[in-house]
Amino acid sequence: MQVPTPLLPEAARRFAAWCAVLLLAAGVVYVGIRLVVEFRTAVVPVLLALLGTALLGPLHRRLVKAGVHRSVAAGLTCVAVVAVVGGAVYIVVAALIDTGDEIVASLKEAARGVSEHFGAAGTSLDDLASNARELLGKFGGTAASGVISGVSVVGESIAMAVLALLLVFFFLRDSDKAAGTLRSLSPRGSADTLEAMARRALRAVEGFMRGTTFIALIDALCITVGLLVLDVPGAAGLGALVFVGAYIPYLGAFISGALAVLVALADRGFVIALWVLGVVLAVQVLEGHVLQPMIQSRTVQMHPAVVMVTITAGASVAGVLGMLLAVPLTAAAFGVVQELRIRYGEQEAPPAGGL
Repeated sequence: MQVPTPLLPEAARRFAAWCAVLLLAAGVVYVGIRLVVEFRTAVVPVLLALLGTALLGPLHRRLVKAGVHRSVAAGLTCVAVVAVVGGAVYIVVAALIDTGDEIVASLKEAARGVSEHFGAAGTSLDDLASNARELLGKFGGTAASGVISGVSVVGESIAMAVLALLLVFFFLRDSDKAAGTLRSLSPRGSADTLEAMARRALRAVEGFMRGTTFIALIDALCITVGLLVLDVPGAAGLGALVFVGAYIPYLGAFISGALAVLVALADRGFVIALWVLGVVLAVQVLEGHVLQPMIQSRTVQMHPAVVMVTITAGASVAGVLGMLLAVPLTAAAFGVVQELRIRYGEQEAPPAGGL
């Protein structure tokens, strides 16, 4: 019996199959993103709790190894994180309040100098400010009134924060049962693979969170000391911005560094601004060539282009919160892909000495 000749060549059929797979994957991802946005009040606390669990997991495990009951250890860990986060927020807010006027005045002075030297005729800082106010009044009136009267937004944020903290407690307390639960819910024959993927993703997020926090602290301390030595006003507030901005790779460092240079330019002159630029660049070189390889050598390494695209996508989906969550979630996805590659690569590799 003669086999019918296919209408399309092999290359075309493979291309069509890959297109179908990509379209299906894109559709699933799009539907997933829409569902996350629709149910963000419940999804965001879960994601924040997972990040918090990844960051606090080592502390909880040490307490359990020391003989502390799991529930008590989880409660102590949550109390510690509330104290640390609350203290950090207080320090950042206090520093910004104390030095905010100096920073704003310096930025205004820098903008005035730029407008005098490079601005168009008839364009001044006052004109820009009045135009900005008109734009805000025209296009942002509804949003501004919603923010002012939006008690529900504040209540929703507080509720999500409390829910995230409670979820961190339960995730820490029941972390020993997570593997068993995952295996019981896994399809037959896939329990080992799913558990390995989950562990790899958790390790990637843990390494990213711990490494980013440590690197952010070092960056903030180095830049703050440099600004204090150069007698730049608002050094504490600018250092606080550096610490917070470090959780948004590349973009956060660029914005905080640019603000420090502008403040130095307006208040201390061109030479000091160059010195501040040198300090910022030196810290970034230290981070990129020493801190990143040493501290995050065991985490999933992503190309800078992937990180920037991920941050942009996260910002388009969920704003600042999406920028904060995009990179650790992508690190977890890279960890899962690496685990699958290792497993299936080992299965498909031919035996040594085989024909």
